[in-house]
Amino acid sequence: MSTSDLRRHNDERFAALAAGLTNREWAQPSRCHGWTNHDVLAHLVIGLTIPLHQVLAAMTRHGGSFDQANATLARDLAASTTPGDLLAEFTRASRKPRGIGRLFPPRLLLGDHVIHELDITTALHREPAIPPDILTVVLNTEVHIPNPFVPARARAAGLHLYADDIPWEHTRGPGRPPTVTASAADLASALAGRQEALLRCHGDGLPVLRQRTQHLHPTPPKSRH
Repeated sequence: MSTSDLRRHNDERFAALAAGLTNREWAQPSRCHGWTNHDVLAHLVIGLTIPLHQVLAAMTRHGGSFDQANATLARDLAASTTPGDLLAEFTRASRKPRGIGRLFPPRLLLGDHVIHELDITTALHREPAIPPDILTVVLNTEVHIPNPFVPARARAAGLHLYADDIPWEHTRGPGRPPTVTASAADLASALAGRQEALLRCHGDGLPVLRQRTQHLHPTPPKSRH
């Protein structure tokens, strides 16, 4: 199965899960700093649909900052569109991405969707429902492929990462580097810069990873709440 097909199948699973969330749950803060779960869903829709020129225009309005433009676009869409309508659009766009959704490498798009699903479900204290094969692809993408928006590869450098719930581990560096152990979902979230996920990681490499998530992190969006 191609990565694009894998992403579409995983999006279908997420959409079925998300359809059961209440309005109150959508309004709660996510693990993506400064965003509600509703904002995160809007971001996922934007990533599959928005024309590149609109992204560039938003960046111009924010002094060239992609992060600030990204946050504003997501919040504006969430403010004007219900979670139900966003979820319907997400389902349509997942089958046939347009705009920047056609430009992003499928592996990075899959990773973005998985990390943001974890932002939502973890904030709601739900057990992750992401299949092990999907988490394996996301983790391998994080540690091997440079990402201009999420410096996970740099965070993984010189560490031995070990998932204690699926058969996955990774080492970058000579000898036996310091280890960080956690569930696959928490490792993926920690490499994506989620401080909350670090609370469930352990090992002698944890201080290194914690420091890197503080220094190798995009400027967080300003909260409207």
